[in-house]
Amino acid sequence: MGIVKAEELVYEYIRRDEEGNVEGITTAVDHVNLDVAPGEFIAILGHNGSGKSTLAKHINAILNPVEGTVWVDGMDTSEEEHIWDIRRTAGMVFQNPDNQIIGQVVEEDVGFGPENMGIPTAEIWERVEESLKAVGMYEYRKHSPNKLSGGQKQRVSIAGVLAMHPKCIVLDEPTAMLDPKGRKEVIRAIRGLNQVEEITVILITHYMEEIIHADRVFIMDGGKIAMEGTPREIFSQVEKLQELRLDVPQVTLLSHELRKRGLALPEGILTAKELADACERLRSGSMGR
Repeated sequence: MGIVKAEELVYEYIRRDEEGNVEGITTAVDHVNLDVAPGEFIAILGHNGSGKSTLAKHINAILNPVEGTVWVDGMDTSEEEHIWDIRRTAGMVFQNPDNQIIGQVVEEDVGFGPENMGIPTAEIWERVEESLKAVGMYEYRKHSPNKLSGGQKQRVSIAGVLAMHPKCIVLDEPTAMLDPKGRKEVIRAIRGLNQVEEITVILITHYMEEIIHADRVFIMDGGKIAMEGTPREIFSQVEKLQELRLDVPQVTLLSHELRKRGLALPEGILTAKELADACERLRSGSMGR
């Protein structure tokens, strides 16, 4: 069993009127199966209302399944005695860093989680240092979080989760409120945690360009998993992505249109450099003839 496994997961939101009578039921997650191996970088993508954030909240036991089962490191999330162990194993980072930052000084905020876990003081400060260094925020350790940019605040939020030494970090649209510079900072920090610290990463996002470096991508629509594959396999299906109302990155769309017009470009181009290199190979090949 992987670090995170969902089996036939179903979750429903029930709408009630003022008297408490059921007005309607929305199935937000509809028989989803997911198996994440330790150390993987998984991206879960979908438009608003696709069910991706509801799925994320099950991994941290914020929500419990209506049907099916979710296991985190072998623990059933619906069993109350496991809740705190599950939340230590799978740390959660949300959209708005202001909702997670509570300390007046960066290093105090990062140390809050380990302190609540009863970690000895000397070890707390070791964890604070290593966590802030991992996300590139150590030089700001004495700063007030209020003076930081959005991207810097979000990296402090990630450091706070990292200081609790989770095996897995679930990030629920962590860049949704950030500008492009802040988004790049946060994604760079997330990649570092996965590649250097070997922490399992589950990234929930609606930004297509953020999934390029993931090991596997799951596209959700209507509470179901509509597509699954590597980033290159996903980006090779431009028409299907457009049907699912997802914005395809400009470079992928451009290469797709050039292919339709007869250029022998490979499918699933992910970056501007890949497109430039492919065009250069085409140019060199034609000159060679």
